[in-house]
Amino acid sequence: MDAETRVREHFAESIAAKQASAEALSQTIARAGQLMASALLEDGKILSCGNGGSAGDAQHFSSELLNRFERERPGLPAMALTTDSSTLTSIANDYAYEDIFAKQVRALGRQNDVLLAISTSGNSENVNRAIVAAHERGMKVVALSGREGGRMAALLGDDDVEIRVPATRTARIQEVHLVAIHCLCDLIDTTLLGDS
Repeated sequence: MDAETRVREHFAESIAAKQASAEALSQTIARAGQLMASALLEDGKILSCGNGGSAGDAQHFSSELLNRFERERPGLPAMALTTDSSTLTSIANDYAYEDIFAKQVRALGRQNDVLLAISTSGNSENVNRAIVAAHERGMKVVALSGREGGRMAALLGDDDVEIRVPATRTARIQEVHLVAIHCLCDLIDTTLLGDS
């Protein structure tokens, strides 16, 4: 297969994954956006975490809230738990890598806060421990996952929202996660500021 054909196949597969996700996830994403907006209206904040590309997504989401998405507005309280290398390495060194997010959630999380937990497989132990810690703090969770939901799916409660991408390839799941993140940002803005 030549390079141009491979590129076209990537685009076609991405489009198909997004179309399938639009059908399957629109209601779930809308519910997650409302949950997040309600938390912000109640003086809560949104903590986010993930590994690798999902860490990048957590930071992307946080920056869209702290700075701005598509509209001018005051910054919104959000924090990616993936960005402080001193905290991450000290927890990993003194305790375990699996605890790098959970210890931060226990220290920073409050009852009106939401945790955005991102794992394409649903099997990231450090993300799953953060979910457990969030529940201990009385927080709700929005989970971005894929495949069969992994171990993450079993940790979620009735008040949580799982946005599980109906795909198996990591790249496709991550691409849909990014669209979902942009949808969440838009829903938060329109809930707080009204339609533009």
